[in-house]
Amino acid sequence: MTDAPAYTVVVPTIGRPCLAECLRALAEGTLDHTPHEVVVVDDRPSPEGGLPLESAGQLLDRVRTLRTGGKGPAAARNAGWRTVRTPWTVFLDDDVQVLPDWSRQLAADLRAAGPDIGGVQGRLRVPLPPDRRPTDWERTTKGLENAAWATADMAYRTEALKRTGGFDERFPRAFREDADLALRVQRAGWSLTRGTRVTRHPVRPAHWWASLPAQRGNADDALMNRLHGRDWWDRAQAPRGRLPRHLAVTGAALAATACALAGRRRTATVCAALWTLGTTEFALARILPGPRTAREIAGMLGTSVLIPPLAVRHWLRGVVRHRNARPLGGAG
Repeated sequence: MTDAPAYTVVVPTIGRPCLAECLRALAEGTLDHTPHEVVVVDDRPSPEGGLPLESAGQLLDRVRTLRTGGKGPAAARNAGWRTVRTPWTVFLDDDVQVLPDWSRQLAADLRAAGPDIGGVQGRLRVPLPPDRRPTDWERTTKGLENAAWATADMAYRTEALKRTGGFDERFPRAFREDADLALRVQRAGWSLTRGTRVTRHPVRPAHWWASLPAQRGNADDALMNRLHGRDWWDRAQAPRGRLPRHLAVTGAALAATACALAGRRRTATVCAALWTLGTTEFALARILPGPRTAREIAGMLGTSVLIPPLAVRHWLRGVVRHRNARPLGGAG
C-alpha cells in the first residue's frame, strides 16, 4: 500500500494493563499498512516499572516513548503529535483493540480523504455480555459507538493539529477535549468524516460508584459553553445529558430544606415530594434497562441520590473557574 498516506500512531497511557492488548492488536492489525512510528506517551505521575512495550511484537522497533508526568490525556496527546513527521496522526486510546484489517481500512479512509478533510474517525464497537442485560456502566460505555470525533480512534491531518494548536490542556480528563478539538478544526475550514475501519472498545472494569467521579465532566461542559457557545452540543453532535433535571432536583432538595428551617411545612413537603419524584425517575431510568440484580439496584439507588448535587456542584465550579476562558488560539 505504498500509495496510502503515511501515518503515526499516538497512544497516551497511564499504565493500565489494557495497554498490552492494545499494542498486541495494533501489531496484528497493521500488516497491510505499517505505521511510520508508534508513539506511546507515558502519562503516569510517578512511573513505577516499565510499560509492556514488548506486546508490540513486530512493531517494537517502531515504538518510541515519551513521558508527560501525569498532565492528562490532552497534554499527553499534544506531546505525542508534536513529534510526528507524517501527514497523518492517528490517536488510539490504550483501552481499545484494532481489528485485524484495521490498517487496510485505515489506508482506504486516508486515501478517500480529500484536501478539505481534516480528520477521519474510526467506528467503535463495544461488546456487551450476551447472557444478561448490560449494567449502567456498560450502557454508558456502549454510548461511545455513537460518539462523534472520539479520539479512542481518530485520525487527524498533522497540519490541522498544527494550525489549531492541538488539544486544549484546560480539559484535564478524557472528556470533551476531543469535541473541543473537532469544533476548532471545523472552524479552521476543514471537514470531519467517519471512516470504514472498526476498532473494538471493551468495557473496562469499574466500581459501582464509578458514576460519581464521572460527574466532574460537568465542569468541562461549562468550559465548552464558554469556549463555543451554548449551541455547541448540536455542532459537536453530543447528547445533552441530564444537567437541567439535576438542577431541578437539587433545587427542590435545597428549597425543601430552606422551607423546613423557616417553618413553612406545606411548601417544604411539596418540594420534598418533587425531589423524591425526580430522584425516583432518575433511579428507574438507570435500573429498568439493567440486569436488576440486588447489587446493581442498590448501587443505582445510592448513586441516583448523590449524582444530581454532585453534577450541579461540579458545573458551578466550572462556571466560576472558566468564566474568563477564551478559545485556544484566541479566536472568539
